[in-house]
Amino acid sequence: MSSPAVTPFYSSELSYVPPGAKVLFVTSTGGHLSELSTIGDRLKASPDSLWVTHETPQAVGFLSGHRRHYVDYVAPRDLRGALRAAASVSPVLRRESFDLCVSTGAAVAGTVLPMAALAGIPTYYVESLARPTGPSFTGKLLARTPRVHTLSQYPAWSSPAWPCTESVLDGWQVSAGPRVDGPLRILVTLGTIRPYRFDRAVEAVRRILRPGDEIVWQLGATTRHDLPGQVLREVSQAHLSSLARAADVVVAHSGVGSILQQFELGKSPVLAVRSVAHGEHVDEHQRGFADTTAARGLTSVLDLDAPDRAVLERAAGCQVTSSLRVPAGAHH
Repeated sequence: MSSPAVTPFYSSELSYVPPGAKVLFVTSTGGHLSELSTIGDRLKASPDSLWVTHETPQAVGFLSGHRRHYVDYVAPRDLRGALRAAASVSPVLRRESFDLCVSTGAAVAGTVLPMAALAGIPTYYVESLARPTGPSFTGKLLARTPRVHTLSQYPAWSSPAWPCTESVLDGWQVSAGPRVDGPLRILVTLGTIRPYRFDRAVEAVRRILRPGDEIVWQLGATTRHDLPGQVLREVSQAHLSSLARAADVVVAHSGVGSILQQFELGKSPVLAVRSVAHGEHVDEHQRGFADTTAARGLTSVLDLDAPDRAVLERAAGCQVTSSLRVPAGAHH
């Protein structure tokens, strides 16, 4: 990688990566894939680069036109699944060379990245935005792995072992327009995480609906038969994007993938934050990420105990743009 035409990437740890570098991208789906897709856009990697991930509708849509190698789903802390993924990628590393390996997690990175590093590929693990207070279990393991460079997106917990890199959120900015009064077209999207229901979010939105509002609910595991408007369980990424574009305002759970998708569409989402105390998730990481994006002015947070319709009306007048990312739909 000695080309003089270089693009700065993230931190002094990675120094400079030439446009056209052949990159091995390794990631789980969901928010991890959304983040790595942003990094991939900024790297301007070679078309010969390869994506290692799980075959899901999101991955098929995101990676259309890209080389990809699908591995079986690896659940959190699933050592057997992670080893199977490494076994699947091993022949690829024997027959191809790469200039760089980059991952945003999760479990699939735990075995594939050490193998890439051992093969002599400069290897970097960028901890997910979903971890605003410290590294994940996978990140802690990789920080102790020889030749794997670990990077944090949060200055608050960076260290010599975790140099702080540019955040995937950098470059996004919001412009506030006039508050939208009157009936709203609302999309509520709660993701697909199972088995966690999120009835608090549903009830909070119901309390602030007004006559004339048009609403679409994408509920995932939160099965309901008592709601106004259109109720959907799961939809494709393309369908969800279409619904979001048609909406004045989007209420989304505070998942990284959901939020980044709305940014790409120019939306400033209103966040309903899941809580482990209410049995809505495995931990409180959604709160940290919601606070991070709200502090940047990119999102607002709906108080689920005392919801205020004004939050939706203000968000409907906002638009999110990026100085770094290509327009939605232009890169895949």
